[in-house]
Amino acid sequence: MHAPDAPPLLRAQQLALTRHLRDPQAVSAPKGVEDRRLAIYRDLVFNNVESLLAGNFPVIRQLLGDADWHALVRGFFRDHRAQTPLFPELGREFLRFLEAREDRDPALPAFLYELAHYEWVELALQISDATLPPHDPLGDSASPEQVLLDEVPVLSPLAWPLAYAWPVHRIGPDHRPDIPPPEPTLLLVRRDADGEVRFSQLSPLAFRLLQRLEQMPTLSGRAQLEALAVEAAQTDIDAFVEQGAALLAQMQGAGVILGTQPR
Repeated sequence: MHAPDAPPLLRAQQLALTRHLRDPQAVSAPKGVEDRRLAIYRDLVFNNVESLLAGNFPVIRQLLGDADWHALVRGFFRDHRAQTPLFPELGREFLRFLEAREDRDPALPAFLYELAHYEWVELALQISDATLPPHDPLGDSASPEQVLLDEVPVLSPLAWPLAYAWPVHRIGPDHRPDIPPPEPTLLLVRRDADGEVRFSQLSPLAFRLLQRLEQMPTLSGRAQLEALAVEAAQTDIDAFVEQGAALLAQMQGAGVILGTQPR
């Protein structure tokens, strides 16, 4: 049974109030409501949103300073139409807002969206409820490298390889680049068994290997490494596969690769 719609007059009053709370400078307050009472709601709603976002994006908050940060949050509060009312998803909504307005404000840093994504990833992994796929964890294997070559490595859904144009892991008050470096920043973000989220930098080959494990999850470790050797124009395929097997085993030991499935 559906709840009845609000009476038209009440709904009109609610919309008038929310429009004013979103943009009090441009939208007049509803008639008949004392401004002192409205001020409490104005401050409470905005401050709650600002505080949550500041907790999600502390580096951006520090970089922008009070005036620019509050103007950005006000723009988000005023203009963005969220897809969910859940507070843990507020950071993702802020990302959508930044992506939609990217390049519209030259006064803001060009790296703002990527830095926001980098900061959001930590919370996203902390609250992720991803289900681990079936796998053999290789706990009793005498030769994990050989098993990882012969069978299909299973990548953890809590390990994310990420590529950024900007060195987001180094941006802060003492490092505000004006142009991106010639090479991308390749990072691995993972949630370990203890619940901690950890970041590490990846080589281009390690990043591409993790990409392949995501994109082609039915290939054996040997097939992945042989194809990667061709991509990298390696002449000694066997030596490349041997080194790659050691890398797969290292990833498996760190929990980035959960184990294997039969081919």
